[in-house]
Amino acid sequence: MNTQPIIALDFSSKKEVFAFLTQFNEPLFVKVGMELYLQEGPSIIKEIKAMGHAIFLDLKLHDIPNTVKSAMRGLAKLGVDLINVHAAGGSRMMTAALEGLEEGTVAGQRRPALIAVTQLTSTTEEQMQQEQNIMTSLDASVINYAILAKNAGLDGVVCSVLEAHDIEKACGKAFLKVTPGIRLVGGEAHDQKRVATPNFAKEQGATQIVVGRAIVQAENPVVAYHTVEQLWGGNQ
Repeated sequence: MNTQPIIALDFSSKKEVFAFLTQFNEPLFVKVGMELYLQEGPSIIKEIKAMGHAIFLDLKLHDIPNTVKSAMRGLAKLGVDLINVHAAGGSRMMTAALEGLEEGTVAGQRRPALIAVTQLTSTTEEQMQQEQNIMTSLDASVINYAILAKNAGLDGVVCSVLEAHDIEKACGKAFLKVTPGIRLVGGEAHDQKRVATPNFAKEQGATQIVVGRAIVQAENPVVAYHTVEQLWGGNQ
């Protein structure tokens, strides 16, 4: 699996995306989320892929198993590299998602890696307990979701850096730990609650990091990206 820092393309239009991407003279690993995908549709995926970039399609599917399976069957045809669901959808939904991806992947191509969102990095333990009525620790909830995802055959999870080490112990080193909420020292947390620097993420066992504002809102995004890449450790 590609270990480059994943750049979150948190833009609302194709024009903004390509104005950003044309600043780079190298293949990137980028994240296309709901805002961009719903504004521009599948064509944005094809155009970014044509530029040679890897894509994490971050749609966080969460529905009944049959619906998610059918959706994944269609999304597999886009040829993205990584895609996700919400672990809260349960084991049957996650298994169905995997089946849909396998059925929809074009012959001769690699199936997109499938990961499950555990608890959003904007969620605090207090919020989880009060609003989701999950009366355990945040860490225990995340580990439980990670084990469910692994047992369902998924390739990994989305988690915060703070849970990556415990997930590695529970699910193994090869299990993907994709960690958003990455900031450079002195950067603002914004709406994220569980944040970390790239080097700390690596120390904790994260396998991929997702970086948004620290790069896309930087005065010089290319320099910011290479700073993050250096701190993260490149493709090692």
